[in-house]
Amino acid sequence: MWKRKELKNRAREVVKKNYWTAIVVCFLIALLTGEFGTSIVGIWQTEDSMNPYYIIIHKSKEIYESVSNEKIKEEIQQQQEKITQLEEKKEKLNEIETKIWVIVEANLDSITKSQKYIFKISDAIKYFNLDQARLGIGLSIMAVLSIAFAIIIANPLVVAGKRYFLKARKKSNTKISVIGEVFRKKSWINVAIIILLKNIYNFLWYLTIIGGIIKNYEYMMIPYILAENPKIERKKAFKLSKEMMKGNKWKAFILDLSFLGWEILSIFTFGLLNILYINPYKVATTVELYEVLKKTSSD
Repeated sequence: MWKRKELKNRAREVVKKNYWTAIVVCFLIALLTGEFGTSIVGIWQTEDSMNPYYIIIHKSKEIYESVSNEKIKEEIQQQQEKITQLEEKKEKLNEIETKIWVIVEANLDSITKSQKYIFKISDAIKYFNLDQARLGIGLSIMAVLSIAFAIIIANPLVVAGKRYFLKARKKSNTKISVIGEVFRKKSWINVAIIILLKNIYNFLWYLTIIGGIIKNYEYMMIPYILAENPKIERKKAFKLSKEMMKGNKWKAFILDLSFLGWEILSIFTFGLLNILYINPYKVATTVELYEVLKKTSSD
């Protein structure tokens, strides 16, 4: 039976022994992949890629004037009204409610980061429907590039970050270069494929809402399993994660929730606290959880 306090105590020691390199690793991963939703906005986590209604919000006036179809104009107006209503509700929130809203949005963005390119495709389709072919083609190209970057670079890089922390818990002053071990020829392809499948399964399960949350925690250990053994077979990786998380999903959720106070505190530092402490602290804590579950599931 594992306890949150013990995991966090061990994690703090790991971060303390590898402080600056841990910060650099998390910073690079946040910058390039959007892994940490409340600290740095990743390359494709700009507003247009996160928000499927970006076009309606920012381009509604010029598109409205250029479209002759009355039904399309009516749809633009309806979407704009819905967005306006949502923004008005957000403006009525008090300070604490607003901070909670920001945290929830950021963490949802982080959980679904690998599906952000879906919104680019959605935007591209909207542009085509609004007789804006050039913009539609441009966004389609962006979507393809985002997908390629996510599969080939970003997803393996996230796993590489976990590998760094797995090494760091055993050795002080672990070198950043260990993240390159995941990018060796055979390991790289295997990691990219398995994480891609994990993300696809997650996305499909999120269509059921509750199922998505459950599966997100069922698949939680897959990146850590891959970080330790990048050449592991797909079926075995999914099976191991499922076994490790059996009976631990709710406790893992509470573990994530226990960082809420830190996240709120980070808002007052404009995300700087996330970069300088919270991100490595959270990853190191989950690594400790992985080590515990690995031992108990093999008993």
